[in-house]
Amino acid sequence: MFSDMTRELPSIGWAGFLDTDALTQSFLALILATFLGAVIAFHPTTARTVDTRAEAELPKVLIMYALVGAVVGEIVLEYGMVVGFVIFGLGGLMRFRTDAASTRDTGRLIMVTLIGLISGLNLPHFAVMATVFAWVLIYVFDGHPVCELEVNEVPKGKVKESSDAYRATLAALGCSVISEDRSFSKNRITFVLRAPRNKSQAQLTAALCEQVPTEVRGEIDWEVE
Repeated sequence: MFSDMTRELPSIGWAGFLDTDALTQSFLALILATFLGAVIAFHPTTARTVDTRAEAELPKVLIMYALVGAVVGEIVLEYGMVVGFVIFGLGGLMRFRTDAASTRDTGRLIMVTLIGLISGLNLPHFAVMATVFAWVLIYVFDGHPVCELEVNEVPKGKVKESSDAYRATLAALGCSVISEDRSFSKNRITFVLRAPRNKSQAQLTAALCEQVPTEVRGEIDWEVE
C-alpha cells in the first residue's frame, strides 16, 4: 500500500524554477513563518526576564524552528501526508541518535536534513530558496554571538567598581550587555552580552585586560555557544 502511494508522488524537478507563482507562494510562506515566529520569540515580557546565555539565544532558535515548520508544511502540501511520515521518522532518528551540542545546532541539523530531503524529492527550486533563506537568518542572528563573560577573583570590596568598569569598557568595545549578576560574597561578576560582529573573543579579552584599571580587574572566563 505504501509503495502504491509513493508512486503517485508528483515529479516537479527543474521545471519548478519556471513556476513563478509557486516560488512566490513558497517565499511568502517562509517570510510569514519567520515574522510570526519573531513576534512570539521577541515578546516584550521575555526580554525583561533574560538572565542566562541560553535564554538570550532562545529567540533565534524559536525563529529557526518556525522556519523548519514552514518548510515541512510546504513539503507536505506538495507531496502529501506520505512524506509527513518520512519527516516524522527522520525527526525520531535525530532525536535519539544524534548528539547536538545545543538547541541552536539541533535547529540547523533539522534544517539541513530537510534541505536534503527536498533535494531528493526533486524540488530543487524550493531547496535553493530554503537554503538561502536559512543562510541569511544564521548570518543575521549569529553575526553578533551571545556570550557569557565571568569575571572571577575581583579585588575584595571592589565588586561594584569592577562591574561599572567592565560594563563601561564592554560598551566602548561595541558589546551590548543583556544581563549582569554580581556576587559580592564570591567576588565574582557575570555578564551575558551580545558581542560585536567585527571583534573576536581574543580581541575583546586583550582590550579588557588593557582598559580595565588594575585595581578593579579580575580573571576573565568566556563561555560562547
